[in-house]
Amino acid sequence: MSGKRRVTIAHIAEEAGVSSPTVSKVINGRSEVSPQTRKRVEQLLQEHGYIRRTASADGPAGMIDLIFAELESPWAMELIRGAESAAREAEASIVISVLHTHAGPGRDWLERLAARRTDGVIIVSSRLSAQQYGQLNARSIPFVVIDPDGEPAPDVASVGATNWQGGLTATRHLLELGHRRIGMIGGPPDMLCSRARIDGYRAALETAGVKVDPSLIMNGDFLVGSGHDHGHALLSLPDRPTAIFAGSDMQAFGVFEAARQRGLRVPDDLSVVGFDDLPLSKSAWPPLTTVRQPLEEMAFLATRMALGIARGETPEPRRVELSTDLVVRESSAPPAT
Repeated sequence: MSGKRRVTIAHIAEEAGVSSPTVSKVINGRSEVSPQTRKRVEQLLQEHGYIRRTASADGPAGMIDLIFAELESPWAMELIRGAESAAREAEASIVISVLHTHAGPGRDWLERLAARRTDGVIIVSSRLSAQQYGQLNARSIPFVVIDPDGEPAPDVASVGATNWQGGLTATRHLLELGHRRIGMIGGPPDMLCSRARIDGYRAALETAGVKVDPSLIMNGDFLVGSGHDHGHALLSLPDRPTAIFAGSDMQAFGVFEAARQRGLRVPDDLSVVGFDDLPLSKSAWPPLTTVRQPLEEMAFLATRMALGIARGETPEPRRVELSTDLVVRESSAPPAT
């Protein structure tokens, strides 16, 4: 006979000095609990490893919440496709939520999440505070982060890509073509994936003995508009770049338009490399040279990890980075002589 009993709501309530309904309200994210009581109950839930009702190992997997900061890019659709595929394989359902901000979810987000009795959460490029992670843990809601904004804690399950290597490979490709003035348009400077791509760009230049010019590095938001605006800014420099590495395919498409408006031809007058390898990249004109980020595979794996955690499994390793690969098409060529 095991000496360890399964912790119940009644056990938590007794130790916290509150009623079982109060503990239930905390677990389910209800608002009518004082902050002090909520904090005390959450600490006990986490200390005792309280296990809420989750998907069984034999039955249908239940429901997984897929949380996006924004849904403004085909990039998100690739992730949805991968998550849906993994959920369908496990006979689970996917619920998609959009926060409409990269600043993190509002105060009522966890309440809505807990009220749905979700079996797991996949968080995409959104900033959750340590307190919010703690609240998810306190309610035993499994979660996995895709492309974490910052360095995830050791106990946080996450799936990303080799962004540094991708930035290095893209820039090295342009260097090997003979380019030396290479512009870089990254994403938000506080996003881990953006910093890694820019660091890879810097490393490639330094390894090749090319001085890094800060005026050639700009930060955007991974969308078409920032690629267009920063593309114009780079191409208006007195000594303009002969190539631009954009931190996303959408930004690369914006650079295409900026070049066209300035009477420049891609790749004759300007080489452009993107990052993601969205389906649109093949049909762009010219077809876009880009770094393939395995978005579908990332979401598929993250969904499997969340479902596994819901069944009581421990993911090994907790942090996974899938490889990136350069896809050479027609938007990159040697600089004009």
